[in-house]
Amino acid sequence: MKVCLAGYFGWTVIDDYLPSIEDKSIFTLQSFFDYKSMSEKKHREIELFIKKSSLFILDSGAFSFFGNNNTEVDWDSYISNYCDFINKHKIKNFIELDIDNLVGIKEVERIREVITQKTGLKPIPVWRPSRGIEYWDYMIKNFSYVAISASGKYDSSWTRNKGGQVAIRKLTKLANKNKCKVHGLGYTSVKNMKYTGFYSVDSTSWLTAQKFGGGIKVFNPHLGNFKTIKKPHGQKLKISVRAHQFNEWIKFQKYADNKI
Repeated sequence: MKVCLAGYFGWTVIDDYLPSIEDKSIFTLQSFFDYKSMSEKKHREIELFIKKSSLFILDSGAFSFFGNNNTEVDWDSYISNYCDFINKHKIKNFIELDIDNLVGIKEVERIREVITQKTGLKPIPVWRPSRGIEYWDYMIKNFSYVAISASGKYDSSWTRNKGGQVAIRKLTKLANKNKCKVHGLGYTSVKNMKYTGFYSVDSTSWLTAQKFGGGIKVFNPHLGNFKTIKKPHGQKLKISVRAHQFNEWIKFQKYADNKI
C-alpha cells in the first residue's frame, strides 16, 4: 500500500528538509484549496513535491467546503483554475470535485466531464454511500483509479466502525476484480490499513506530535509499528519535530509499500 503524506503545505522546515530526499522516492497528496491563490512560491513548492514523489495526488479541495454549506463559490472559476494548475504541472492523478452535498450528483458529473475535457485525463471519482452500490459498480468499470471518502468526518463516519471495515473490503475486492485501484481519502488507521484492500491512502497523522503536543512517533521497521516517546512535562516540542516526523513516516511509507 502507498501511504501518501498530506497536510505539509507552507511549512518551511519541510521545504528545507525535502531537497535532501531522493527524487521519486516518496508518496504525497496535496489539496488544491491550499494553492488557490496561485502564487509563484506555492507553485515552486508543489513542483518540488511532484519531483520528489513517485505518486503525487492533487486533491480538488472539496473537503474544505464541507461543514459550512458554502454554495456561493464561483465553481466555474474554481474548476478553470484547477484545470490550469493540473495542466501547468502535468499532474496525472487528481481528485474530482466531490461536492455532492452542495450541488448534487448531476452537477458533479457535469463538472467531472468539464475537467476531463480541459485536462485530457479522467479525474479520480470519489464514492460515498449516498451514491449507492450501483454507482460504485459504474465507477470501477469506467475508471482505473477511484477513491472512497474515509476521513471519518461528515458522511464518511461509517468507515471507522467494524461494519465499515467489512464494507470497505467488499468494495475494494469488487474493484480489484475490475483491475481498478482504490484510494482511501483521509484514511489514517495504521492498525487497520492492512485489512482494507486500498491501493493507496493519505494521512496527516505525521503532524499530530507537533500540532497537538504529546509524544514523538518513532517507526520500528522490524515490528511494523510506531513507538511513542512522550515529551518531558512542561516542555514544548520544537517546530523541527515536523521534519523528524516526516522522516519517520517516510520509513513507514517504505514499509507499507512492501509489507501491506
